[in-house]
Amino acid sequence: MMIKYVLKSICALVFILTFQLNAQEFLTHKVEEGDTVEALSKKYKVSANQIYDLNPDSKKGLKVKSVLIIPNVKAVKSNAVKVTQNLEKFTTHKVQRKETLYSLSKQYNTTEEAIKKYNSFLYANELKKGDELKIPLFKTEVKNEVKSEIISEVKPAIITDSVLPNGKYRVKKSEGKWRIAKNFGITVEELEALNPQLVDGLKENDIINVPKIKNTEIPSTTTVAIKTYTVLPAEGFFRLSQKLGLSQEQLETLNPGLKETGLKEGMVLNLGAEKVKPTNEMILVENQATNLGSDISNKDRKKIAIVLPFRLNTIQTDSLSLAKNKLENDKLLTIALDFYAGAEMALDSLKKMNVKLDVKVYDTNNRESNSLDIANELLENETDVVIGPLMTKNFDALASKLSLSNIPVFSPLTKEVAFSSNVFQTRPNESFLEQKIINYIKKDSTAHIVILHDSKHEAVAKRLEKAFPNAKVLTTNRNKKNGSDQFFIYEATLSNALNTGKNYVFLETEEEGFVSNVTSILNSKNNQTNLDIVLATTNMNEAFQSDNVSNAQLSRLRLMYPSIAKMFKSSSATGFYKNYEAKYNETPSSYAVRGFDLTMDVVLRLLSNTSVYDNAKNNILTEYLENKFMYSELKTGGFQNNAVYLVNYNDLNIEEVQE
Repeated sequence: MMIKYVLKSICALVFILTFQLNAQEFLTHKVEEGDTVEALSKKYKVSANQIYDLNPDSKKGLKVKSVLIIPNVKAVKSNAVKVTQNLEKFTTHKVQRKETLYSLSKQYNTTEEAIKKYNSFLYANELKKGDELKIPLFKTEVKNEVKSEIISEVKPAIITDSVLPNGKYRVKKSEGKWRIAKNFGITVEELEALNPQLVDGLKENDIINVPKIKNTEIPSTTTVAIKTYTVLPAEGFFRLSQKLGLSQEQLETLNPGLKETGLKEGMVLNLGAEKVKPTNEMILVENQATNLGSDISNKDRKKIAIVLPFRLNTIQTDSLSLAKNKLENDKLLTIALDFYAGAEMALDSLKKMNVKLDVKVYDTNNRESNSLDIANELLENETDVVIGPLMTKNFDALASKLSLSNIPVFSPLTKEVAFSSNVFQTRPNESFLEQKIINYIKKDSTAHIVILHDSKHEAVAKRLEKAFPNAKVLTTNRNKKNGSDQFFIYEATLSNALNTGKNYVFLETEEEGFVSNVTSILNSKNNQTNLDIVLATTNMNEAFQSDNVSNAQLSRLRLMYPSIAKMFKSSSATGFYKNYEAKYNETPSSYAVRGFDLTMDVVLRLLSNTSVYDNAKNNILTEYLENKFMYSELKTGGFQNNAVYLVNYNDLNIEEVQE
């Protein structure tokens, strides 16, 4: 049993969960007169909680000459000066006689490689008179690397002018550089070059420089955007065709000289123009799944944090029976342990790929205050990415704090989160699920649609009716005296709603009695030779899975529904299941599989691009054991996973519908 495994290691977990999983060095401190935990935390640049965790007796006070264990974070401040070059703007240059890349690089104080990067035809062709070049100009900055405290923030005055001069733009709420750049058909680097003053990012009502357009107003319906892409190390045409949806021939046509030179790291490719319709809606898109494991290009050591509500402070490790009772009856703890077990196996798999990871696991104790303390430590550690917390209030608190440093935070399970620019909602929105099944059934133009619902699901029934205007809409029988739902329908009423041939019957309810009633009627009719009935729902819930509903009947009706996950086939995931069962002596739960899938995806996204933000903006679809991920950037800030499955019952199995 997994419980036995957990009980054996629970004492160790209490010690390590707030510290690095890899080997870590510690310091010792001999307590002197006048020492306090607060003073020591400042001296060694650690939190007071870290000292208390390693030295529980210190909570009662420090004893002179006692020895404390202090985590060695090696956070010594340095007065080193860092010289950086930031892209400021671009200029154009028409090549004159006798000019060379070397002379131009000296003239504009840049490098030959930088010029080639933004003029990709130079990789294959010699520079010649008359060539028009796009020259990047860089601003050299000298920075002292000692961190300084932000004392105050001066808020800009709100400008209320309704019309701005051509070439100026007022930033809207939650609008980011990427969105504005895309709307004006330029890259983020070019937008930053036009606005060198934006060192602290964009704020609402900022007035910024943008390319001048023919009309003084930004088009409200359609914008032409010129898309570009910077080639990553070891990327080939096949990889780019999967990522960008453009063939080698198309890329070579759009980029003269590419055929002769081939792809080179850092090359900026022109991807052509596209029409973009500004919208707040999230668009459902499905691409071909990409294997990020074969595309690792960012091999720097990464710092990963996993934040879960273990609440280990509530487990009495000195009492085996009490600890066992806690593990068996605490649902949240069970979910957290299952998710972590899957995540741990993903990390084991990643280690075999020779990637460099520093992983820390934190316990929120399911408290918002703990989550904020953890956020402070993550900021100090300059963590690259965070998975968790599980609970909404804890996630929102931590993510909001980390947004100050733009540290990406992935929400593993919760339906609702407060979106900000660093938030990745991994659970697809309910509207995506609904749209998935609508899109599929719409393809069958000859099918007849029946929509059956109760009062609680009136809203979804109206959305379905809008999608299928010719559908027959029915409701449960209602009490004639008070109008309350009775959660059944007469056989004659439902039979009369069916047409000869293919029928999709949507059943929208959370009442198991209503499900049982409808499935029994439909099964009796499905035996007729002139009827082909498929039961469907936009919301698969416990009512369809109750003991009062026959799985055999659901299978005969080929119950179809959208889902954030598919049922795995053990034959396609033998390694994971064998390893999991060998370690825990039980079949992995859906939470364990999600822990594995999400951890693999997050880390591989981090390793296959300069950041998870760049990866997400490329609309890359990934798929693992049960879950798939493809993020879209929201206009209001943050990223939403919009990859969902459509599944149905088939011979008592649940299988993915092949579209």
